Amino acid sequence: MLRISTANVNGLRAAAKKGYLPWLEDSEADVVCLQEVRAEPAQLTEEVRAPRGWHAQWAPAAAKGRAGVAVLTRREPDAVRIGFGVSEFDTAGRYVEVDLPGVTVGSLYLPSGEVGTERQEEKERFMAAFLPYLKELRERSAAAGREALVCGDWNIAHQEADLKNWKANRRNAGFLPEEREWLGRVLDPADGGFVDVVRQQHPEQAGPYSWWSYRGRAFDNDSGWRIDLIAATEGLASRCVKAYVERAASHAERWSDHAPVTAVFER
Repeated sequence: MLRISTANVNGLRAAAKKGYLPWLEDSEADVVCLQEVRAEPAQLTEEVRAPRGWHAQWAPAAAKGRAGVAVLTRREPDAVRIGFGVSEFDTAGRYVEVDLPGVTVGSLYLPSGEVGTERQEEKERFMAAFLPYLKELRERSAAAGREALVCGDWNIAHQEADLKNWKANRRNAGFLPEEREWLGRVLDPADGGFVDVVRQQHPEQAGPYSWWSYRGRAFDNDSGWRIDLIAATEGLASRCVKAYVERAASHAERWSDHAPVTAVFER
């Protein structure tokens, strides 16, 4: 089996003090993708920067304390690539990918956006550039007889079933019609050609949500969003046997406002 986990850590230094390290130590994953690390490797303790049994690839943002992604693998990658060939985002801590035998794994932190601001414009530029890259990645992988998957915080809820209060969020970043349409293109077999494996495994379920605001009782009421996705090429998705959210047992046991998402594939 190939087991992949992805988690937005909401600041790795803080997460490491709240329970991230025990979670990683107990993980049976072969690959762990991290987002919103918000630290450079030199700012991390040795046990976080180079956890025993893992090969860690870091892509911090040039802007200090922002974004940052990483990929941890049990075996050393055959290749590592930071960014996706667009200068605006190649040092933004938004994307890193590694080649492993038969599969390329990317860790993505798509900009969150905010309606009517430059942040939303940045998000739109990122989406416009990233979809062509996803197609290229799929085609390049297919030509080499490989599969690919892109894991991470996509910051878009695709369908009404992907967030609890969808009616109240129709004009908010993360659930805008144009954002949902874009993600629909990513997941269209005739366009982006990727498959949302969690939704594939849970076609009728509301959620399972992966992010809950720290405000109010969102977690306790399961008033969340499903924005952390594992998107795989069709061949790999067809071998997915399990995909789930690792929801904490209680609010007090959370080490991020996101929960890890894990998928298991037959090799």
